[in-house]
Amino acid sequence: MTGGDTSKLKQLHEAGQAAWLDFVDRSFLREGGLRALIEQDGLTGVTSNPSIFEKAMGHGDAYDEGFTRFLGTGDASVQDVYESQAIADIKAAAADLRPVYDRLGGRDGYVSLEVSPYLANGTETTIEEARRLWTHVDEPNLMVKVPGTEAGAPAIRQLIEDGININVTLLFSQESYRAVAEAYLAGLEARVARGDPIDRIASVASFFVSRIDSQIDKKIDARVAEGDPESDALMALRGKVAIANAKLAYAWYLEMIASPRWKALAARGAMPQRLLWASTGVKDAAYPDTLYVDTLIGPDTVNTMPPKTMDAFRDHGAVAETLTEGLDAARHVLAEAERLGLGLDDITRALVLDGVQQFGDAADALLGAVAAKRVAHLGKRLNGFEVQLPDALAKAVEERLETARADAWSRRLWQGDAALWTGGEEAKWLGWLPAARGEQVDMAALRQLTEQARHFRDVVLLGMGGSSLGPEVLAQILGSASGSPTLHVLDTTDPGQIAAVASRIDPAETLFIVSSKSGSTLEPELLRSYFFEASGRKGDHFVAVTDPGSKLEATARADGFRATFPGDPAIGGRYSVLSVFGMVPAAAMGLDVSGFFQSTAPMVFSCGADVPPAANPGIRLGVLLGEAARAGRNKLTIVAEPPLAPLGAWLEQLLAEPTGKQGKGIVPVDLEPLGAPGVYGDDRLFVQFALAGERAGDDAARLDALAEAGHPVVRITLETPQRIGQEFFRWEIATAIAGAVIGIDPFDQPDVEDAKVATRGLVEAYEASGALDPEQPIAETADFALYASKGQSLSGSPASLLRDHFASLGPSDYAGFLAYVERNDADTDAITTMRVAVRDARRVATVAGFGPRFLHSTGQAYKGGPAGGAFLTITRDPDPDLAVPGRRASFGTVQIAQARGDSDVLAERGRQVLRVHLKRGGIGLQALVSAVLAAL
Repeated sequence: MTGGDTSKLKQLHEAGQAAWLDFVDRSFLREGGLRALIEQDGLTGVTSNPSIFEKAMGHGDAYDEGFTRFLGTGDASVQDVYESQAIADIKAAAADLRPVYDRLGGRDGYVSLEVSPYLANGTETTIEEARRLWTHVDEPNLMVKVPGTEAGAPAIRQLIEDGININVTLLFSQESYRAVAEAYLAGLEARVARGDPIDRIASVASFFVSRIDSQIDKKIDARVAEGDPESDALMALRGKVAIANAKLAYAWYLEMIASPRWKALAARGAMPQRLLWASTGVKDAAYPDTLYVDTLIGPDTVNTMPPKTMDAFRDHGAVAETLTEGLDAARHVLAEAERLGLGLDDITRALVLDGVQQFGDAADALLGAVAAKRVAHLGKRLNGFEVQLPDALAKAVEERLETARADAWSRRLWQGDAALWTGGEEAKWLGWLPAARGEQVDMAALRQLTEQARHFRDVVLLGMGGSSLGPEVLAQILGSASGSPTLHVLDTTDPGQIAAVASRIDPAETLFIVSSKSGSTLEPELLRSYFFEASGRKGDHFVAVTDPGSKLEATARADGFRATFPGDPAIGGRYSVLSVFGMVPAAAMGLDVSGFFQSTAPMVFSCGADVPPAANPGIRLGVLLGEAARAGRNKLTIVAEPPLAPLGAWLEQLLAEPTGKQGKGIVPVDLEPLGAPGVYGDDRLFVQFALAGERAGDDAARLDALAEAGHPVVRITLETPQRIGQEFFRWEIATAIAGAVIGIDPFDQPDVEDAKVATRGLVEAYEASGALDPEQPIAETADFALYASKGQSLSGSPASLLRDHFASLGPSDYAGFLAYVERNDADTDAITTMRVAVRDARRVATVAGFGPRFLHSTGQAYKGGPAGGAFLTITRDPDPDLAVPGRRASFGTVQIAQARGDSDVLAERGRQVLRVHLKRGGIGLQALVSAVLAAL
């Protein structure tokens, strides 16, 4: 683009029409391109939109230096990164245009910046955004672009009253133009009424032209091709409707400025809201390339041209006052369009919607491009993510990502739009989103706890599910800070495990954290009672983490607890690790909670509302999980390499409880050793977690073989264990999105309560009678007895019962080992031996859980999720048992009641269940291992 000595663009200015450039680019501005056009062509304004910035920022490296300078060694949201560069360009253009603005007394010399197209249908949000941009840019010759939608008109009125210059965009009809002109007048009048000046407020009404002809001409061409009897009349309108529409809009403008209403405002210095002809590039090669400039020249108007059109007009455009010519002909054209049924009104309405959509699509592309630049800048500060997918799944994922983009999933998630899921109560459960930014915790209170905890040698967390699994991950992966106590997690009623922890601590030197959202969960209450007595009822050795108003909060107050940390009722337990339920134990361990959130922030920004799904790591993963589940690959197999192995237990709950319902969902498979491709069916999705540089070895080779065999494989890498918080948030987002893909509410747990009710009934019966309901084994050996659950009719020898149990497993089924025994290395190894044997023999997934811990984790999926689970429930007679203060039922009795209650509910849900009770005096789990191996 270069100017000329006798520029026809300058002649336009002399005819009363301002020439504006519809283009912004960093290199163009730096090289003096805009200044040259101002000097040589008399250019007096610049417009921008998301499409323009997408072309400028999304391609090439012109903005890389600016991105790097803005981000420095820190981080920011994608929207902020984009705005930093867009506003820099806008300010640079404003500076180039400032002499024009000053010379013309504020009547021209403007540069336009558009509010987010995502806000086109929100009045209040548009007002808020426009005010923010006006303040941020802080240039008097800025115009904020606001769409002339139904919601935009009242926003324009308010913004004009605020004294903000407005470029109204996406006007296609005379009716919508008159509405925004009324908004301009009303805004000025409101300022006059309150005594504010109006002589420096500018506005243009951007009336789009060529897009109308594109749509009209399509209709004309189609009808002519079909041999329409009105073909001649139709062809006579080709390329004329948009110009006629614009001319009549201008005729109305002339009538308006002649009105007493306008004259009263003009007397106070008001500047007219000029009509700006937009979309003036020719779309049809049959038309002259300056058509929409030559025919629309008149006083008090603007024509914003793309560079190509500007070059064409400079070369061979015709300057004459054409706007007021042929008005009768223009009226005839529109009358003919109506007579012939071309549907101009319908077209203009559709073009507004299409315009919003096109700008939204461009904004998505722009933000996606900026997101990629930001990720490249972050480098190793953001956890890595690689996938290898079979073609069919890869295609389904990409198609769903595009649907998610078009349907604004990123924004709707953060806005709390329940329609993203089932339209139920999902919006009530999104407190975990702001919690990921550290907004739910009181940092000062946590720092105080860190200092207080240094006076203790140990910290024991008493909680279940979301209250225990996240803290356990932090304890086992990150460990306690130097000088801070060791964290022990107790999420069980197993007497042996409780006794083992009790033997390792001195209650006089131990801080106990009682953690329960509801404050009435059975296990934490029993554990609190036991250790409160063991501590000598020293309330100052206890802190509570619970939701406001809970029974635990009242108990903490009554017993003089050191502190109570309130949870957020809008956060479900499985999404609570980045709230007080995870961060209070972290602080007690001496972890730098503020620093933890800082290392988590890159993923929070990456998963923000401003990051389109394809570039959003949480949404991309969630779509993958959901589409894999829909395709039958619903056994998500976790391969977490040391020292990240503990992450799997937290991930099990996060995936199983939210998604496992209505016969749908994801069954997480943790701690099942990797095998050769031949031992797996087509129901697997493998996810590996590893530290950077430590992925070599057997697992890496096996995963390569699995991917080669057509299994989907996801590899996630962390530069350091301290980045584990990024995975907490990535997977929270992914789980919520997987729920949307699967078609369920990922925030309820309808099947968990049933097991609790069954357990409660058995325990209450024991409290009343001193005995559990009697039961008879269906078969037994010297080492174990076999029991059927309620409603089941089983018979046979121990060997045949076990053989039949596992023989029933078919493709896509899975075997579960639910062990109500002490969770220790020996028992874990025994269960793993059985799992591998069953997997290899039956080619099915295997899961395992220690009870009652798994009841608050994977239990939901086992009962309500995909059918096909065959469960071996393992119980024992505890020796020795532990009494619970104030109760007849011991910990061992409660544990047996929980096992029986859960088995009965599983059987009621149609699951195959066989309970194996290890006899006192037998050889324990080893006897069962031998029997299972023999049965396969």
